Amino acid sequence: MRKIVILTGAGISAESGLGTFRDEGGLWARHRIEDVATPEGFARDPALVQGFYNARRMQAAKAAPNAAHHALARLEAEFAGAVVIVTQNVDGLHEAAGSRAVIHMHGTLAGALCADCGHRWDAPPEMSPAHACPACAMPAARPDVVWFGEMPYFMEEIWTHLEEADLFVSIGTSGNVYPAAAFAQHAMRAGADTLELNLEPSVNARDFAQARHGKASEIVPQWVQEILARA
Repeated sequence: MRKIVILTGAGISAESGLGTFRDEGGLWARHRIEDVATPEGFARDPALVQGFYNARRMQAAKAAPNAAHHALARLEAEFAGAVVIVTQNVDGLHEAAGSRAVIHMHGTLAGALCADCGHRWDAPPEMSPAHACPACAMPAARPDVVWFGEMPYFMEEIWTHLEEADLFVSIGTSGNVYPAAAFAQHAMRAGADTLELNLEPSVNARDFAQARHGKASEIVPQWVQEILARA
């Protein structure tokens, strides 16, 4: 086996205290997705959206990677072949654990994007609608995250990695969000084996040849240990 491509979703960061938009009582539960995670919501009320992402940025800054993140970093460091992580998460926990080959298909909370000229820069802890772009000076700063209705980043690169994979692994994803929900089928058509590691079966569980269910902090380190023992 020469190449492992791993998709991670909100489930891998949940044990680090970062809730998903399906969790009750968290940040997402206080807002409609349409209001805080769409271009239309940002156009209607940029102050609300900026405040929401300021809170998420603060929450992510306090979080620490868990055993699943550390296990994937170990896999990348010790596996003889290539390991590529494609994450739907906008936190930086993979990098904090030591992973280097990470593709953020939904952007990052640490980034700012000018909605006017497209310039990118490091986001401050707090952003506001009056925050000016350092390149064009327009007050058009927004979080550099992919909202519903927008195209995820790096898709051509991701499809290529999937086509080159010997093994595709999905960790902590619901299987509800496309195009990521189609990754397993794409990799399988290209000849890859497929494995789902999840708390419970995802809605596209049938797309995987194998599955293991449980907490990510438990089943991911176990799987990594098995892979490295066979290598």
